[in-house]
Amino acid sequence: MKRRVVVTGIGTINPLGNNLKDSWKAAKQGKNGIDIIKHFDPENSDVKVAGEVKNFDLLDFFGKKQMRRMDRFTQLAMVATDEAIQDSKLDLDAIDKKRVGVYYSSGIGGLETIAIENEKALKKGYNRISPFFIPMSIINIGPGNIAIKYGFKGMATASVTACASATNTIGDAFRSIRDGYLDIIVSGGSEATITELGISGFRVMQALSNSNDPNNASRPFDKERTGFVMGEGAGTLILEEYEHAKARGANIYAEIIGYGATCDATHITSPDPEGEGARQCMENALTDGNIDIHDVGYINAHGTSTPLNDRIETLAIKKLFKDQTDTLSISSTKSMTGHLLGASGAVEAIFSIMALKDAFVPPTINYKVQDPECDLDYTPNQGKEKTLKVALSNSLGFGGHNATLAFRKWDE
Repeated sequence: MKRRVVVTGIGTINPLGNNLKDSWKAAKQGKNGIDIIKHFDPENSDVKVAGEVKNFDLLDFFGKKQMRRMDRFTQLAMVATDEAIQDSKLDLDAIDKKRVGVYYSSGIGGLETIAIENEKALKKGYNRISPFFIPMSIINIGPGNIAIKYGFKGMATASVTACASATNTIGDAFRSIRDGYLDIIVSGGSEATITELGISGFRVMQALSNSNDPNNASRPFDKERTGFVMGEGAGTLILEEYEHAKARGANIYAEIIGYGATCDATHITSPDPEGEGARQCMENALTDGNIDIHDVGYINAHGTSTPLNDRIETLAIKKLFKDQTDTLSISSTKSMTGHLLGASGAVEAIFSIMALKDAFVPPTINYKVQDPECDLDYTPNQGKEKTLKVALSNSLGFGGHNATLAFRKWDE
């Protein structure tokens, strides 16, 4: 018999806030987390805006020694996870740590460290690079560091599927608990690529917005959208087997009930032009959770603000939901956070869970000009109260990766 899986702790640090409370409040209000880049001087860059973490000194959390031994993506993961662990009220001395895993991802990993150490090697010689270069750069060091800090000895892993990374990782964690392999999993994703190398890499492939106006750059589903805005941050969910959570009197945010994953197998960066991969992915999540399609009231869309993604994701939703799209609410919280790449699915899963909990759909901000090919209810500019049973969170990644999570409002 398959076991039920619930969410008992949440933590996040992202462009809208440095914790769950502030982030969700800002999302409900339609705040814009995008601004002029501060992490490096963007004077010589074509791209001058991004969604950065604000007003948070990582030195206060780590200290100088730890800071020198962790890339920023790992640091953000540790901050979000600390909040989630505290929020879950897990008794770390009482639980069986062999039954606790860490499934935590990143799409790119330690890009800033790679750039810094390469520059150092070119200037001073390759024997002068940091001995921590490799462990700071590799993606699995995120879950590795989390497991080490808390002593969790179940499986620690990272599913790397570009912008679908966190969603795939949370889905894999869900299945591991549901099928009895583990009782608790710390799961999510982190990304920190707002660097000259990262911004330039996405810019030259013409993926980023050509606007440097923070209030005009990320505009998902808008006819005049031109590309996405880079974001950074992390999101952590504590997934727990229901009976285990019930036995310890845990607070439950929502139940995760379905997971779908497909590959377009079409192109390295462009989605399937007919949206079949994304459609099938959402259908797989509904089938996996035995979900009545009419119970889905909200979709947190991948909604990147790129011309291709938004049109094709819209097509995929229309193909699956057909006449039900008239009652379906959709939004892209990337309009507020920017695109957190491998971490986006974790932060958006959190927003989906909170939408269920608070019966509130967050908006798609910066929406101004209707696109005839994007003709669904994207909750433009203003969030709204709405009683919800089931919410989906979509993530679509380079390489044709598609992933969907289905959450159900918690009700004993």
